[in-house]
Amino acid sequence: MSKFTKKKSSELPAINTSSLPDIVFMLLFFFMVATVMRQNTLKIQNTLPYADQVEKLDKKDLVMYIYAGKPSQRYQQTMGTEARVQLNDNFAEVSEIQQFIYAERESKREELIPFLTTALKVDHETNMGLVSDIKLELRKAEALKINYTTRQGDAAQNMQ
Repeated sequence: MSKFTKKKSSELPAINTSSLPDIVFMLLFFFMVATVMRQNTLKIQNTLPYADQVEKLDKKDLVMYIYAGKPSQRYQQTMGTEARVQLNDNFAEVSEIQQFIYAERESKREELIPFLTTALKVDHETNMGLVSDIKLELRKAEALKINYTTRQGDAAQNMQ
């Protein structure tokens, strides 16, 4: 007679984890590429107006942003409810715009300075007087390339 023995209850083989680091680094790389870091924290209300003829900016790293609008609810206690100017992460006076433009130019390479554009992100309820004052300061700083940031849509239909 032959000897047959029953196999003992075998355990499941261990899971192969050799490709796990590759998967982790691939996911890490994906999220690093796909994530956009916010550059500025808005302290103002900024509902952009609508425009029907919109063009996209090519190089966003050559854009200096100036925000204008009423302070958000969080800052109305200290800053009031009048429209204000925000440069980077701080509230500023209109007279500080020239210094802001000069500082932004200093941070860029010299061959890129002629290509710098100033983008105005102005709330749709902001008075045009503040925008005119901003434009006057930009002229004094010789920042003549100005872009008005808007939302795409028909302005006449969205006014209602």
